[in-house]
Amino acid sequence: MSDPLRPRASLRTAVVWEVLKDALERRAGAAGRDVLDVLDTGGGTGNFAVPVARLGHRVTVVDPSPNALFALERRAAEGGVADRVRAVQGDAHGLFDVVEPGGFDAVLCHGVLEYVDDPAEGVRNVVAALRDSGTLSLLAAGLGGAVLARALAGHFTEAHQALTDPAGRWGEGDPVPRRFTADQLSGLVTGAGLQVGAVHGVRVFADLVPGVLVDTEPGAMEALLKLEAAAAEQPAFHSVATQLHVLAERG
Repeated sequence: MSDPLRPRASLRTAVVWEVLKDALERRAGAAGRDVLDVLDTGGGTGNFAVPVARLGHRVTVVDPSPNALFALERRAAEGGVADRVRAVQGDAHGLFDVVEPGGFDAVLCHGVLEYVDDPAEGVRNVVAALRDSGTLSLLAAGLGGAVLARALAGHFTEAHQALTDPAGRWGEGDPVPRRFTADQLSGLVTGAGLQVGAVHGVRVFADLVPGVLVDTEPGAMEALLKLEAAAAEQPAFHSVATQLHVLAERG
């Protein structure tokens, strides 16, 4: 996935980026500092880390893939923010083997919970990385979006399987190990001691609209971005979103 500031990629990331950018601005104001310490767990090649660093913040990216971290360092250098991005090899399970607990103003946990053995433990770990006043940005695969996508593709048995499977998987070939509902993610966050500030549905329509339409129809991309932003805040659309984003803070 490309930088969230690039137009085509923004169909997938715009909602999260706008929410995150506003949250970081509020956190900086509350902390009385222009520069925040941000932890990006599973941040990979820097899809969010580099744009966050461009805002002036210090970002530590923890990811298990050395190839992804190499790409991150190259992207950070190309973006002129190499001095504000630190790449560390590790994962959510052993997070405090590589970073200090309680050392970050904000933590990004995007696309991680789907792959950890114990999501509750994963959330507790990233929450423990926050300072007393801190913000968590949590992004994970949504159950309803997968069910809808399989059904619209004509795979009705797989859609039913995803709907009834405890992990939300549509079959053995499903590349995503686990999906969540908005209530499940909110429960994990509150169970770890945070207060949920907002829940957004991400990619409600973007994955269902033919790419050729978006690329060739004048004004289609801008209109779709506006539609995604408007639908993201409506709880009725959370149940059909491809991803769910939870923004939370310490009480």
